[in-house]
Amino acid sequence: MNFKLLSPAHWTDYELIDTGGFEKLERFGPYILSRPEPQAVWSKALPQVDWERMACAVFRKGTGKDGLRENERGEWIQKKGMPQQWWISYVYGGMKLRFRLGLTTFKHVGLFPEQAENWDYIYDGLSRMHAAQPRVLNLFAYTGGASLAARAAGAEVTHVDSVRQVVSWSRANMEASGLTNIHWMVEDAMKYLRREVKRGKQYHGIILDPPAYGRGPAGEKWILEEGINELMELCSQLLSHNEALLALNLYSMGFSALVAGNIIQSYFPQITGECGELFIPDRAGRRLPLGVFMRGKLTDSGR
Repeated sequence: MNFKLLSPAHWTDYELIDTGGFEKLERFGPYILSRPEPQAVWSKALPQVDWERMACAVFRKGTGKDGLRENERGEWIQKKGMPQQWWISYVYGGMKLRFRLGLTTFKHVGLFPEQAENWDYIYDGLSRMHAAQPRVLNLFAYTGGASLAARAAGAEVTHVDSVRQVVSWSRANMEASGLTNIHWMVEDAMKYLRREVKRGKQYHGIILDPPAYGRGPAGEKWILEEGINELMELCSQLLSHNEALLALNLYSMGFSALVAGNIIQSYFPQITGECGELFIPDRAGRRLPLGVFMRGKLTDSGR
């Protein structure tokens, strides 16, 4: 399995301007945001006065007294003219995607820009499959970037996330992107997988972006280290043995890319692929690590 460092190459509506001091300064379309970033342990390249001048909105950490991990919630300090929601675009090949962004109390804005590298991979891989309409399962799917990429490639897509609000957000992104007929499931991923295995379902593509921790719609507890093995075992029973694409993302500061690679080799020995880290460079050339990945394919000629 090859090891790679990968960064998205086709963004025009996104830029990482500066990093450091446990923060990052980013441009999403016309608006510049300052957010916490635990991996940016080095010093900022730009002076603080430039950050304050450039940022249209700044996220301030909360106290974490609501039972969540410390500092997970917070608030945005917005300058005049900064909207609560806005739209940006991503274009690659035949993909012309639109995303609604918003300032959430969890510092997220509805998009993880580093994942564009995987969207390209998913779009290219599915477009080249022999299956007339590949069946794709996207788990922990959030606001649907990978679902949109798969649907733009002509796949039949099932999008699973436990939070109804982000599934509605995903639907808005689908409609704005001129796409239709994604199957939406507000469901705990593990429960859904167990049912699909019992039904004997098969998918040509499985995309996974499990969080480090989380809750299902009925309060189901998810901890990555405890659930990852059963998750991958179930997926191994659902992935096609004829023609397949698999993409796994892990964003946990304690996980090496080798973990993702070892997991895939254990449960998907038929897959030929690559593992590594996703990153985005800032203007000063520092490469901000943004998670590890493993992705691979099984083609008709590779059986």
